[in-house]
Amino acid sequence: MAELTPYVIAYGLPLIFGIVLLEQLGAPIPTLPVLIVAGALAVDRNLSAVQILTVAVVASLLADSVWYVLGRLRGQRVLKTLCRISLSPDSCVRQTESLFERWGMPALLIAKFIPGFSTVAPPLAGAMRGRTASFLLYDAGGALLWAGAGVAGGMLFHRAIDPVLAALASSGGWALVLLVAGLAVFVAFKWWQRRRFYKFLRMARISVEELRRLMDDGKNPIVLDVRTRAGRIRDPRRIKGAAVLDVDNLDAELRALARDQEIILYCT
Repeated sequence: MAELTPYVIAYGLPLIFGIVLLEQLGAPIPTLPVLIVAGALAVDRNLSAVQILTVAVVASLLADSVWYVLGRLRGQRVLKTLCRISLSPDSCVRQTESLFERWGMPALLIAKFIPGFSTVAPPLAGAMRGRTASFLLYDAGGALLWAGAGVAGGMLFHRAIDPVLAALASSGGWALVLLVAGLAVFVAFKWWQRRRFYKFLRMARISVEELRRLMDDGKNPIVLDVRTRAGRIRDPRRIKGAAVLDVDNLDAELRALARDQEIILYCT
């Protein structure tokens, strides 16, 4: 461990900057453990906790600003692209939209604590035309809370983390192999979940042409728009004759639906 300490001190801050930047841009990299380890090293080493936090917040704000600008410029297209590559497409936008509906820009303060939302929230804020000053203020605050939680945890439990660091150091290259293998298993599991989700969608899906045919044949299907209010504001286009279904009041809404007609749902 002693031999590795100078390298950690020398390259720690650039390493933290790069990892945080990549994760916030969308790479499946677990950054919080890195911040916890950095916090532990800050207790007994020459690594400054203030510097760690500053680097993490700047990297996060830089990446989020890129997504925010893309959201303002491209809106719905950026969100659709994110959901196509997301490891959790079933909850890619809806829950983030719900947070924004409930809290507005202050939702950015907790977005990084919710897996999958830290990447979706900034472009969604841009697509919803949130004020740039408010975005920068709350996004920086959220990044500080998120990074601060990791660094504080490392500083608080540094005595328990030091033996783990020593074990990793003594294992040499095998530690890196194990970390990469663990990340690969996580990504593979999320990919399997993603494929299962899309397989379910294909089984329950109806095409635009099939829906049009039902309408032209006088079958009068019940078409329900189950997008959030923010989703409807962002993209005001609607299927003709569709009714809005309030998912938050789902039980009451479902009881009012006829049972002798086809029911078609569409969302974001």
